[in-house]
Parts: sequence; structure tokens; C-alpha cells
Amino acid sequence: MSGSFCKSLYPFSGEQHQRGLSFEAGDMIRVLQALPGGWWEGERDGVRGWFPSSYVQVLERTASLSQLPVEDLRDPLPPQWRCYMSPQGRRYYVNATNNETTWERPSSTPGTPKMSLRHKSSLPAVNGFYSGGSPLHHTEHSHGSLLRTNSTEQQSLGSISPTRKQNKETTVTINCVTFPSLSCMPEQPLLKPDEWSYCDFFWADKKDAQGNGCITGFEVLLQKQLKGKQTQKEMAEFIRERIKIEEEYAKNLSKLSQIPLAGQEEGTMGEAWARLKKSLADEAEVHLKFSSKLQSEVEKPLLTFRENFKKDMKRFDHHVADLRKQLVGRYAAVEKARKALADRQKDLDLKTQQLESKLNSKVEEDIKKARRKSTQAGDDLMRCVDLYNQSQSKWFEEVVTTSLELEHLEVERVEMIRRHLCQYTTLRHETDMFNQSTVEPVDQLLQGVDPAKDRELWVRENNTGEIRPVDLEI
Repeated sequence: MSGSFCKSLYPFSGEQHQRGLSFEAGDMIRVLQALPGGWWEGERDGVRGWFPSSYVQVLERTASLSQLPVEDLRDPLPPQWRCYMSPQGRRYYVNATNNETTWERPSSTPGTPKMSLRHKSSLPAVNGFYSGGSPLHHTEHSHGSLLRTNSTEQQSLGSISPTRKQNKETTVTINCVTFPSLSCMPEQPLLKPDEWSYCDFFWADKKDAQGNGCITGFEVLLQKQLKGKQTQKEMAEFIRERIKIEEEYAKNLSKLSQIPLAGQEEGTMGEAWARLKKSLADEAEVHLKFSSKLQSEVEKPLLTFRENFKKDMKRFDHHVADLRKQLVGRYAAVEKARKALADRQKDLDLKTQQLESKLNSKVEEDIKKARRKSTQAGDDLMRCVDLYNQSQSKWFEEVVTTSLELEHLEVERVEMIRRHLCQYTTLRHETDMFNQSTVEPVDQLLQGVDPAKDRELWVRENNTGEIRPVDLEI
């Protein structure tokens, strides 16, 4: 690194170091020494001093051709890629378009394989880390140079240098999880771009009905499902009331059909009247069958589906709530480890400054201890971040999976209700048709009522002879 140039990303006052080099954002600095502690010595406009390496971007092509690595001469970086230097002096690369981070040098040759720590494009970034395993590169984050490595490439975080505090306006907190705001990162693509799917629209918090607090998007989704469950219960109660009316109606019709009123009517009119009363008994039987089918084919399925739905809701709610609690705990552990690392790094910087002012073995020993503690704190932070990312990934996947399951259940619930209400209307039409069939004979008999015919029938049955009285002759 000695002799290469870098460009400052942020202004630095130099006050954090006894011999700090001050500069503004965009200044060019020549690197004189690149120590593994994260502080480099550089020169700007003839002034020498020390500055944090995380404040600058290494400019690979500003050095002479003889100083460039062989791969730089043979294969320059693609336009969208930028090279940065870790505090340990190791190069890493960031794609300015999608924030992909990798240790391996990207190739501008199409089809060239490259091992990278690519994040999942469909997963949201949380606290600067993607749940897929690689960190989102935000240089304004207090630990923006953290990268995941394998066991053989594990890098110590004990030498991470201090950077600017993160702007609070660049983040939004959802379910106790800090997401970068859309103003700082591209909006994540929808998981189901062609649908209004639950899994894409219920991540943010929302004020409750009373305005006293916030409820999570997943709870809003659950409440919608629980309202559907309650609605289904009320629909079943409605059908139950309809069944009671049908049963009572059938009972009254049967009772009315047995009343002997006007039973003395004879002839065609008497036959039509008797048939009309008989039709009431037939109609009563039709309505009893209608009420029985309503119970077995409409009411019972509504209640059965509701009970199963209730069990599913409880299972989903408890499962996701437990994951959310775990995520909050992991996040707290990350923040605690982050603070511990900052404290250890501050102590290490202090000891380093003391060494520059007075050289003795005791200070050197103190620096070794401080560096070990800082390294341990960095390792602890990385472990906490890994655990947090695992929890966040599981939480994200479970919320998506559960949202899709709720979506499926909602479709199934509405379709089930629609199907059984259609069954209700079908049964109702059948009842009307059966009722019509019981009334049709009455209609036919009423059309055949003939007073002359009745007179003939009655005379035939009740006549006392055809001899009419005549005048007597005296």
C-alpha cells in the first residue's frame, strides 16, 4: 500500500489522533504507511499525519503501472465495482449498483467465475446486514467494513477504526428491527409482483385503533383473519336461526293441515279444499328436509372449518411471535457487542497514543492486552451478528411462509363460504320447486271446480226420485 493514493470519503478533523491528518471529503492522499491497526499514515499537500483507513477509498489506478498488481494490468475492474481496503490491509470489492460485497476481485470478462458473498436480492437488509449472510456496504455505518469470511479467512474486528455515527433519518425500525430507509437503498423487489400478496405489504408497523401504540404488520394480517373467523361464526349462527324458522314453520304447517275446518264441503270444491289442506302437510315435509340439509350441508361445514381455522391462527401467531422475541434479543446482543467493541477500540487508540508519546515496555504490554481485548470484542460482535442474521433470516422466511399460508387459508375460507351459500340458494330453489309441486294439484283441482258438476254429483247421491208433484183434479 505504501506509495499508493486514496481519496477521502468523509471529512476528518485529525483530533482523534495525536498527529492526525485533517482533510475534507474528496481530497487526494498519498499513503505512506498502512498499519494493520486501521490507522494509516499519509501525506496531503506536503503535510504528514495519521487518519482512519475506513474514511478513504483506495484508488488502484492512480499508482504507476509498475506498482499495480498483475490482474489490474490484465483485467481492469468493471465500471460499477469499487475497491476498498479493510483495516487489516486486505482489499475487498463493492458493487455500487446492488451493494454486493466480495473478497474476490471481480472480472470485466463476461462469464469469468467469481466467488462472492452475494446477498439475496429478495431479502431486506437489516442493520446493514443481509439475512443471506453478507453485509450491506454502508460506509456511514459504524462498522461498515465488516465482511463475512470462512474459517481460514476469519478477520479480526479488533482493529476497526471509528467512523461517523449513523444518521437516524437513514433507518426505519420495524418490529424492533432496523431497516435502511428507501432513501438510502433501492426498494426491494416484490416477492409476488403481479399480485396484491400479503407477503409484500405487511412489514411496517401501524398505529392501533386507539392510537396508543403500534402493532406489527403481521398482527394486522392476523386480525384480518380473526375477523374472518368471527364473521364465519356469525354466518353459521344466521343459518342456525334460519333452520329454527324452517322447523317452526314446518311444525305449524303440519298442525294446520290437520284442522277439520270446512271439512263438510262436498263435490269438486270439497275435493280441491281437501287437497289444499293435504298440500300443507306435504309442504311441511319439504321444509323439514330443507332445514335438515341446511344443518348438515351449510351450518356444520361453516363451524367445522372455523374450528380448524382457529387452531391454525393460534399456531401461526405463537410461532411468529416467538421468532420476533428471539430477534429482539439478538438485536440487543448485537448492540451490546457493538458498544463493547467501540469501548475496546477507544481503549486501544488511547494506548497507541501513549506509546507514541513515551516508549516503554509497560505501554507496549498494555497495547498487546488492549489489542487482544479489542480483537475478542470484534469476534464477539461477529458472532452476535451471525446469530442475529440467522434469526432475522428465519423470521423473514417464516413471516413470508406464514403470510402465504394465511393468503391460501383466506382464499379457501371465502371460497368455502361462497360454495355453501350457493348450496343454500340451491336448496331454497329446490324447496320452492317442491312447494310448487304440492300446490300444482290444488291448482288443477281448482280449475276443475264446476257448480253444475257438483249439482249433478250431489243429486245422483242424494236424490229421492224424479216424480214431481202435479195439480190435483177434483
